[in-house]
Amino acid sequence: MDDEDEMVRAILKLSGRVQGVAFRYYARNKANQLGITGWIRNLDNGDVEAVFEGKNSLVLQMITWCKRGPSLAHVENIDIDWQTYTGEFNQFNIF
Repeated sequence: MDDEDEMVRAILKLSGRVQGVAFRYYARNKANQLGITGWIRNLDNGDVEAVFEGKNSLVLQMITWCKRGPSLAHVENIDIDWQTYTGEFNQFNIF
């Protein structure tokens, strides 16, 4: 199997101006466009946390999108934790 097609899981924590700018809604739209499953949620400290599962090449595209986010966002930092793909999701949700 090609590395691009390997199924992966990435857990992201994003900081900066990532709440109050519709980040989660734009992220869901992008995830749906790419066929990524998982979820995204706001954290109490102002950060956003997300879990992305899908083909490696598509998850990498999603992460690249997250580095900029929607137009009003200002992403200062992204922590990425790569984990083993679980296949537990059948869609992308906002929490």
